[in-house]
Amino acid sequence: MGKLLSKKKKKESSNSNKIDEKMKKEEQEKQFAKLLLLGAGESGKSTVVKQMKIIHKEGFNENERKEVVEQMFVNTHLCMTNIIKAMEKLGIDFETEKNRDLAVELINAHPKEFLDFYEKIKTLWKDGGIQDAYSRRNEFQLFDAAEFYFTNIDRFVEEEFTPNDEDILNTRVRTTGIIETKFEYEGIKFSLFDVGGQRNERKKWIHCFSGVTVVIFCASLSEYDQSLFEDSTKNRMTEALMLFEEICNSRWFTDTSICLFLNKADLFRKKIKTVDLNVCFKDYEGGCDFDNASEYLQEKFLSLNRNPDKDVTVHFTCATDTENMQQAFDSVKDAILRRNVKDVGMI
Repeated sequence: MGKLLSKKKKKESSNSNKIDEKMKKEEQEKQFAKLLLLGAGESGKSTVVKQMKIIHKEGFNENERKEVVEQMFVNTHLCMTNIIKAMEKLGIDFETEKNRDLAVELINAHPKEFLDFYEKIKTLWKDGGIQDAYSRRNEFQLFDAAEFYFTNIDRFVEEEFTPNDEDILNTRVRTTGIIETKFEYEGIKFSLFDVGGQRNERKKWIHCFSGVTVVIFCASLSEYDQSLFEDSTKNRMTEALMLFEEICNSRWFTDTSICLFLNKADLFRKKIKTVDLNVCFKDYEGGCDFDNASEYLQEKFLSLNRNPDKDVTVHFTCATDTENMQQAFDSVKDAILRRNVKDVGMI
């Protein structure tokens, strides 16, 4: 009988400890401003997370920098093979038979053999056929940083090479699942959640919705003439608009502030000079002008918000520009302060 009572007391004590731990964890979580980073795939969300680490934490240590090198090799190899494969679909040939043979060898190579074949990538990048295909990169899937990889390849293969912040910011690693980053800025503790943007990853977002202070929604300005990675029949810009409308008007975010980062403004500024926005929006009549086109897109997004009292701010961003991202994040901090003032009934 005594043993049974002893076991019962131990179980009750264990349950009590679990409850105490849970309450303690919940109390700690309340001290953090919860930021949810959303947006379609390839919109630059993960680059925003890297910037927060650079700006508000200790940055990247030596080991983290070294770990990026292999992914840089993978990305560089993948970009060139994607261009090569696209050439056949686009009806573009190589300048020489030798370059065509190099392309075959490169496609059959493994990224781990990068140091053995990087010279072939350098040679192919100078090929006229490759350059023609690259100029039509909106017609196939290619990382934005492809040219960055190709023009910096000699530096990547140096014996003592250590990636700098720019290298890390331009290294694409697809986000799967949920990644949490905690940091502190001007006395405010932040917990930033980054989730996968591809369609098959979005079902995981539901677990992040509870208690969100601010949603940071990333949309790529420059992808108005490109298709989705996961569905080549869908335009990336129209997908971003559809997703923003869903998030902005979701019952989960009724009282949540939204900071809209219209990202890749630098790429958009270059592209709009030669590719009119009316390839995506037939009613656009502003021509190949950055100011007209950016204002049109800003209004396009804002018009999807059905709640006139909702706190929505817009920022034109370049996620690889650290100074620009610092300024944009200040607006996130301001949104939190406005939320706090509203919560105590001052507005």
